[in-house]
Amino acid sequence: MQIRRSRRDFIRAAALMTAGALSFPTIVKAASVGAGRKLTVGCIGVGRMGTANLQNFLSLDDCQVVAVCDVQAARREKAKVLVNEAYGKQACTALNDYRELLARPDIDAVMIATPDHWHALIATAAANVGKDLYLEKPLGVSVAEGHAIREAVRRNKRVFQAGTHQRSSGRFRQACELVRNGYIGQLREIRVVSPGADYQPKYAGPLDPVPVPDGFDWDLWQGPAPQKPFNPGRVAHPDWYLQWDYCAGFICNWGVHYLDIAHWGAPELGRESFEVECRGMYRNKGFTDNLEDWRAAFAFSGGLRMEFFDLPEKAAETGTKFIGDEGWVHVNRAGIWAEPASLLNISPRSGWERLANWEDPARDVRMGKAGGVDVPVFTSTNHAQDFLECMRSRRDPISNVEANDVASNLALIAEISARLAMKLRWDAKEERFIGNDAANARLHRPLHNGWKLG
Repeated sequence: MQIRRSRRDFIRAAALMTAGALSFPTIVKAASVGAGRKLTVGCIGVGRMGTANLQNFLSLDDCQVVAVCDVQAARREKAKVLVNEAYGKQACTALNDYRELLARPDIDAVMIATPDHWHALIATAAANVGKDLYLEKPLGVSVAEGHAIREAVRRNKRVFQAGTHQRSSGRFRQACELVRNGYIGQLREIRVVSPGADYQPKYAGPLDPVPVPDGFDWDLWQGPAPQKPFNPGRVAHPDWYLQWDYCAGFICNWGVHYLDIAHWGAPELGRESFEVECRGMYRNKGFTDNLEDWRAAFAFSGGLRMEFFDLPEKAAETGTKFIGDEGWVHVNRAGIWAEPASLLNISPRSGWERLANWEDPARDVRMGKAGGVDVPVFTSTNHAQDFLECMRSRRDPISNVEANDVASNLALIAEISARLAMKLRWDAKEERFIGNDAANARLHRPLHNGWKLG
């Protein structure tokens, strides 16, 4: 399904095939999940976010991490030590190539936290061999990649949880339920504000090629991205996020969080056609070259309007603000606010449209104190635990694949408008731009070095 064309990788793959480790495109279904055994997890990509997710899974009693995978030897060995120390035994295998991990029939699910340009290849391969998926956002670096993941997940009947963990935070659910149940009246406008220009390249050294460090599989790190010589500035944090080869930029990688909440509160964002116009400034420092700041205006066919732009991360305006003709509610990672403020005192009642996806409603809301007054506190839950519970029940987790596809696409479509410097019209049913071949050509990204989506 996915074939490297270099001689070195051919030899490596051949050796693995001989050992029986790889068998693509044969589908290797994970073992059935019985109620009496722990779910098994393999972690692919154990850098900053991957290690945080790994530690979250290690804290949960219902699963066991059995393998970690990273193209940097130091990272995977460090992750292996974390796992073995957590379990008090040598319980974890460390691997360089994700295909070896996916070929293991004893792994029920994978956590994927690689750079964005790898998301679609690994996620579709995982779905095709019967693994459930916990995938960091966004779905990919192009609209077509997100669609490929969505289709592979549904075709193979996989449980999928996106890393848009704000959906497991009670205040975000509270804001969206107030909107969806009409407590701000008719929704007129949404303002989505994400960090952008705060993130600047850290690498300040020379840009000349240097030898690849020992233990770093640079060919596999690049994978489907254009082949380029190694330089630490290409892989530094946050520098790789700021390079088009590996990431569509923070308009998508960060923007997807608050756009996801906008869509959660206003489902029409994923159903209606719209016009979008976006302007922005592109980076031009060192290797960095994607959007540094942006301002986008969406006009949906049903009359709803949405602004999407960036401000410094700690600015009070960051987050998602829903504005109706009878009030507004604004939520971000620092808190939740409303006008009138009494909206936050409203408890769910009979007939209320609920967004929690668990079966026990007692988990949803508890009463707490604010300024000496009893107020509803919407329960926050563990995002990874929700994934594990849904693996057993086979329900959709709270951040399902369609939701992340919509949020990713809104950001990627705005980026296309900025890159082409023109207003665009999007057909929601056809999932294409109307009358614009140049824009439609940018719905896809070419894959390099012989890699193909299966």
